[in-house]
Amino acid sequence: MAAPHSTPVMGDPPEIAQQKALARQHCVQSLRTRGPDADAGIRARLKTLLSPRPHQAIACVWPLPHEVDLRPLCHWLHENGARVLLPETTPRGTPLIFRHWHPTCAMRVGRFGTHAPDGPVLAPDIVLVPLLGFDRAGNRLGYGGGYYDRTLARLPSAQAIGYAPASQEVAALPAGPHDQKLPCIVTEREILRFDPPSS
Repeated sequence: MAAPHSTPVMGDPPEIAQQKALARQHCVQSLRTRGPDADAGIRARLKTLLSPRPHQAIACVWPLPHEVDLRPLCHWLHENGARVLLPETTPRGTPLIFRHWHPTCAMRVGRFGTHAPDGPVLAPDIVLVPLLGFDRAGNRLGYGGGYYDRTLARLPSAQAIGYAPASQEVAALPAGPHDQKLPCIVTEREILRFDPPSS
């Protein structure tokens, strides 16, 4: 995943930044104590959404120890003809870049304990977005570094799909001026779809 920052860098107003910090504390603890079947359920629903997608470039995530594990999905996508990409955590204040992954490629240790393939940089058609928290308006909560907000803003034609255990749902999340809402969020229980944001 991208860097687990706790300090906002996208210019949230102080009140919103404080609300997000409090929500983040709750959501990190909830993610660490999720049920044992959540990851498999999320992967199964993502397979439903992503099959068949031959030749498409799909950006997944190599997990940190406490995060939802998409590695079996990466192998399944590769076996079914998709080009699997993984993010490289770039310097703070910049969007992520995505490198091509395959099961035998070398992996490099990146910033904040992340891992990225030693492969070419490609643009994704679909971006799977890890979530610390979400609400039923399509708002998402990340670690606070703004990586995915910047990345999605740079990739307007890419389809963004958030994923998280159902336990990460909160009643309402504060939204800052740079936050990117998601059109779709997948949990182990359901696939949530939201109206596209108005321009």
